[in-house]
Amino acid sequence: MSVTEKVELYKFDEEKYLKEGDAIIAQRKEVEEIADQVFEKGFTNVFLLGIGGTEFEFAQFDYLLNKYSTLEVYAINAADANTVHPTKLTKDSLVITSSASGTTVEIVEALTWIKEIGATVVGFTKKDCPVGKLCSIVIEAKVTTGQCEYAYVLQSYLLYSILNKRNEFPEYERFADQIKNIFKNLVDIRKVFEPKADEIAKQLYNKPYTIFTGSGALWGETLLFSMCILEEMQWVRTRPVTSSQFFHGTLELVEKDVPVFIVKGEDEYRKQDNRVEDFCKKINAEYVVLDTKEYALDVDDKFRPFVVPWIVTALLTERLAAHYELYTRHNLAYRRYYHQFDY
Repeated sequence: MSVTEKVELYKFDEEKYLKEGDAIIAQRKEVEEIADQVFEKGFTNVFLLGIGGTEFEFAQFDYLLNKYSTLEVYAINAADANTVHPTKLTKDSLVITSSASGTTVEIVEALTWIKEIGATVVGFTKKDCPVGKLCSIVIEAKVTTGQCEYAYVLQSYLLYSILNKRNEFPEYERFADQIKNIFKNLVDIRKVFEPKADEIAKQLYNKPYTIFTGSGALWGETLLFSMCILEEMQWVRTRPVTSSQFFHGTLELVEKDVPVFIVKGEDEYRKQDNRVEDFCKKINAEYVVLDTKEYALDVDDKFRPFVVPWIVTALLTERLAAHYELYTRHNLAYRRYYHQFDY
């Protein structure tokens, strides 16, 4: 028995997680057939339409698609899209959206006029819901829980299948084969991180506010945790800022009881993350580093860039969130305003 097998994860149903992970992997053929369908129909550009959490979740794909493909990809905030109606969004566009609830008001509004334009819309949501009914195609996760990684795997099957068809990801089949064990990997990673999650939460939960830095493929995950989890679900004050922008204002706010949480990635932006860490060391600031390089995955190194964000969401959005809840004694499900009334 490995050391991690002995670790019990606080408020985490491992058996259910792995069972539902298997259900997600089993949807690969279904999603790849949808990729065939939209590719054969053709499109001139891709719009990743989200807001709040879904916008942040799409950030990794915006970054990676623009890095590895010549495809025109635009990540758009649904409320902003409703305000400006992007001129490049036409009947020949492919719009990809996501909504766990299926009722996100800004996305419903956006899809109403996008449908009138005639663009193809693929939605990762429930089929029988307001968002789903406005989509051309719906990919519904066959699970009962809303783990971000479930959506990421399904979205990867769709988007990277399309890149493969464009001859921009020729090793897609090997990539897709290798991530079949990703959920087991992410459980093991959780167990490695569990003691550290408790330590970090105990250290930071009652700070007046915490600065969060991140960059590259991990910037969206940094926003997701600091805003959607800590601000929305824990009422903890945060200041998310990219590693580069940190040095143009935010650095002056670093003082006693204002710690810096550094989400450190593995891409070309790591240099920027290291600069933030070096600064914190230089001024003796209180800081915490989450370095994805410390966590192993059963995928080829060349595929790690595509899955490293999933490590961060498993560790922060899932594990660290649970431990913050333990110390703040504020239920993650309790909101003051969100979904409490119309606004």
